[in-house]
Amino acid sequence: MANSLPALSLPNILTISRIALVPVFAVVYVATDSYHWVAALLFAGAAFTDWLDGFLARKLEQVTPFGAFLDPVADKLIVVTALVLLIGSHANPWMTLPGIIIVGREIVVSALREWMAEMNRRGLVSVSWVGRLKTMVQMVAIIVLLANPPEMRPWAIVGLVLLYAAVFLTIWSMITYGRAAWPTLRDGIGNGNG
Repeated sequence: MANSLPALSLPNILTISRIALVPVFAVVYVATDSYHWVAALLFAGAAFTDWLDGFLARKLEQVTPFGAFLDPVADKLIVVTALVLLIGSHANPWMTLPGIIIVGREIVVSALREWMAEMNRRGLVSVSWVGRLKTMVQMVAIIVLLANPPEMRPWAIVGLVLLYAAVFLTIWSMITYGRAAWPTLRDGIGNGNG
C-alpha cells in the first residue's frame, strides 16, 4: 500500500524542528547552570528558524494551511517554555509580571484570531509591524536572559529592560488587534454568538 502522507515542505520541516528543540533547550537549561549559554544558543537557533521558515515558505511558494497553523503554535511553545524557565530561575516579581503579561497576550490574541477566522475576518488581525517588532525584541530579551543567570547583574538587567520593552510592544499590539477586531466582536456579542 502506497504511503498516503504528503511530503513535508522544507519550511514545515523547520517548524517541526523548532518544536523538537523545545524539550532539548529546556532540559539543557534546567540540567546545569554552567550551560545556560547553550540553552540560549538553542533558543536563538529556534528563533532564527522562525524567520527562516516564513521566508522560505514565501520565497519557494510553499505557504500551506498546515504551516500557517503550526508556525504560531511552535512560536508560542518555545516562548512560553522559555518564560516559565526564566520565571522559575529568577523567582522574583520583576520577571514574573512581564512573563504573565506576554503569555496572557498570546492566549488572548490566539483566541481573537480564531474568533476572527470563524467570522471570515482573519485578515483584520494579521501580523502587524508592531507584532513583528514585539517578537524581535522579545526573542533578543529571552536570549540575553537565558544566557545570563540573575546573579550576572549587568546582562541580566539588560535582558530585563529589553523584556519590559517587549511588554510595552505586547500591550500596544494587543490593543491594535483588539481595535481592528472590535466591530466584528461587537456584532458577534449583539447577535448572541458565543
